[in-house]
Amino acid sequence: MPYWWEAAEPKSVPEAPVAERCDVAIIGAGYTGLSAAITLARAGRNVQIFDRQRPGEGASSRNGGITSGNIRIGLSAAIEKYGEAKGLALYREGVEARKDLQRFIHEEKLDCDFVLSGRFTGCISDDHYDIQARETDLLNRHLNIGGYVVPKEEQHKETGSAMYRGGVVRPDIGMLHPGKFVQEMIRVAVESGAILHGETPVTGFERVSDGYVIHTTRGKTVARDLIFAANGYIDGANKWLRRRIVPIPSCMIATEPLSPNLMKTLMPAGRGMGETRKLYRYFRPSPDGRRILLGGRSSMFGRSEAESGAHLLKGLIEMYPELSDTKISHSWNGLVAFSRSDIPLLFQRDGAHYTGGYCGSGVVWARWIGQKAALKILGSPEGASVFDCDPPPAVPFFNGRTWFLPAVLGWHGLLDKLGRGVVKA
Repeated sequence: MPYWWEAAEPKSVPEAPVAERCDVAIIGAGYTGLSAAITLARAGRNVQIFDRQRPGEGASSRNGGITSGNIRIGLSAAIEKYGEAKGLALYREGVEARKDLQRFIHEEKLDCDFVLSGRFTGCISDDHYDIQARETDLLNRHLNIGGYVVPKEEQHKETGSAMYRGGVVRPDIGMLHPGKFVQEMIRVAVESGAILHGETPVTGFERVSDGYVIHTTRGKTVARDLIFAANGYIDGANKWLRRRIVPIPSCMIATEPLSPNLMKTLMPAGRGMGETRKLYRYFRPSPDGRRILLGGRSSMFGRSEAESGAHLLKGLIEMYPELSDTKISHSWNGLVAFSRSDIPLLFQRDGAHYTGGYCGSGVVWARWIGQKAALKILGSPEGASVFDCDPPPAVPFFNGRTWFLPAVLGWHGLLDKLGRGVVKA
């Protein structure tokens, strides 16, 4: 069971009749769908949200809770790939999205343990440190994020691990409790007038003259507009989308409670943390400061949570040998989602609105993209986004089963061993 569920386990919602008609139907009751529902319901739209699990039971209550709003490639690579104007626009929208998340939390008075802690990224080689320094300088010059490098001789202020060659700090990134956050979003969505249908799988949909017919296990509805917001949890109800959004299993563990002195030694700045690896690992203190939570792409379909957790624990001990006798109290899996693009997706096809592909940074992007999709439906100029794109191409030879995942993870692991990991700041 996820550690987050100790304080905020997803709940079954009271069963409500599926209305015959609504203005907007949303498939997926996580951050994206709830964000869209809040925006639309407050604008007076009649909204129904459908989810095959309990609302918030997917990645929204299983992630690390680090509000990075990462883009998979660094700013310099984004400029090289997309041109200076679009590359900078992608990163500027990330700045806006992080600020808007903080605004939303504070204005709605959400109880989700948010702190603007900053994030430290440890470099696994001297070359990575030099690249990170250049990337941080580029980010500061164009976006004024206040990032700074931490040389190896000073990294003890950030981490008790000796395995890094220095790192960088991003003070604009924070942490929250993802389970509490999604429960608070559910509360706000319901109070705003949205109707939630949990444990109600969508079995199919079709375009009609006045919108869409959405078929569910509890009946059907006709909606003028339709939003797909399931990200990595999309299923066979939309086979076209399933060939374009690749779900990747991710695992997290939580240690048993550690002493305050040990926590201060291992994570002295109390920040979220990451590494310059292809097989990216992220870690953070728990909101009460008593545990270390670590996540990474160590899980594969078919591997048990216990096996994935044991693999992550081995990596945690590699970072912190002091934890060699420490037990893990929680281990859990979830799904993140990627596409052939390096950036989050927001597009339309046959009139329906599609979202997803957050590449493991959904705490910021999922809420932001869901809000943008809703604003587009409302015809608001605020719905404009640099992420608005044409429908993405299909992933070759992919129909929902990630048969290629072991080879991809093996290749990325080899790149890490050769010191050719992730270089974004």
